[in-house]
Amino acid sequence: MAGHSKWANIKFRKAAQDARRGKLFTKLIREITVSARGGGGDVTSNSRLRAAVDKALAANMTRDTIDRAVKRGTGELDGVDYEEIRYEGYGPGGAAILVECTTDNRNRTVGEVRHAFTKNGGSLAAEGSVAYLFDRVGVLTFLQGTDEETVMEIAVAAGADEVEVTDEGIVEVTTAPEVFDAVHDALRSAGLTVEFAEILQRPSSQAVLDDENSEKVMGLIDALDELDDVQEVFTNASLVAELHGED
Repeated sequence: MAGHSKWANIKFRKAAQDARRGKLFTKLIREITVSARGGGGDVTSNSRLRAAVDKALAANMTRDTIDRAVKRGTGELDGVDYEEIRYEGYGPGGAAILVECTTDNRNRTVGEVRHAFTKNGGSLAAEGSVAYLFDRVGVLTFLQGTDEETVMEIAVAAGADEVEVTDEGIVEVTTAPEVFDAVHDALRSAGLTVEFAEILQRPSSQAVLDDENSEKVMGLIDALDELDDVQEVFTNASLVAELHGED
């Protein structure tokens, strides 16, 4: 089933974030630490930790750095005690925004997040205001040329919900969070190269924005991504890709 990629905006944002290597490492280390604290330091039994370690390795983080972050999470080394917080808000044009944070100082984080919203034409909202507009799902994508039938056969057998091919020829698999690891493992075991694999917040509907508000929302997302305490930002805005130099 062909269609436009629902994840184009997310992947564009991540590419921009990944270019800021220092901040990316800070975010990855926090995610590893929190994942290890919540589920233990064994990647074979802690799927969230395995995903965080995979991302860190893909970003060329050293094994020593990863191991230290894991040990801080499990308590084998002293470290900062982080907690996870999610903020909800509205961007320009009424776009819904979810901001997932990891912090050691709630007051600092909410102040910085609120400032980013206000400075970029948005506003924080009460808990539950926009979260209902998103569903948590696993997403895996494959490069152009990957055989759709092969991906579909393996993914569906492993429990995937849907396999689509975008207009650009990119194969996308969506799963429920609880079967994400099983689907990911099955596809990798078959020798397929997974380009992108994460559990994300998928909007149940899109807020279609004009060019001006699309630019403003991207400015807000970039401002939030710049904050060290912010791990992920999700929006239901249907942004104008051409504004940002995408092909």
